[in-house]
Amino acid sequence: MKCPFCGHTETQVAETRLAEDGGFIRRRRVCLGCEKRFTTYERPEVNFPAIVKKDGRRIDYAPSKLRASFALALRKRPVSTEQVDSAIERIEEKLLNLGAREVPSNQLGEMVMRELKKLDKVAYVRFASVYRSFEDVDDFKTLVDEVR
Repeated sequence: MKCPFCGHTETQVAETRLAEDGGFIRRRRVCLGCEKRFTTYERPEVNFPAIVKKDGRRIDYAPSKLRASFALALRKRPVSTEQVDSAIERIEEKLLNLGAREVPSNQLGEMVMRELKKLDKVAYVRFASVYRSFEDVDDFKTLVDEVR
């Protein structure tokens, strides 16, 4: 590890702590050149599959887009942030467990719909109406009947 103060390449770990949520490791280090202390964080590097859009374009998976989709569907609905976080974690876990380098966007959309159906029926209908490009009221009626 290179010292951020003097650039010396040899450091010693003085203290190691696991974060409360277990998501990263915090290390206090001492530079063997200038003897100054600094902190580093180690996080696992996760490679999500690329998302293949309907038109064939490939885009990087963006957690912010997934969160925005949930926020829009759940706008003014009684669902906690913790519930949304858990749903997103389940989707991301499924994406990683697929072991694929690419995932069609419709597969991701179906994962979102399953999670929204568990969280809130109104949000599920909102998302489905946009995702499935409803053309008329009969499409809504069919979906609402399915939810009941």
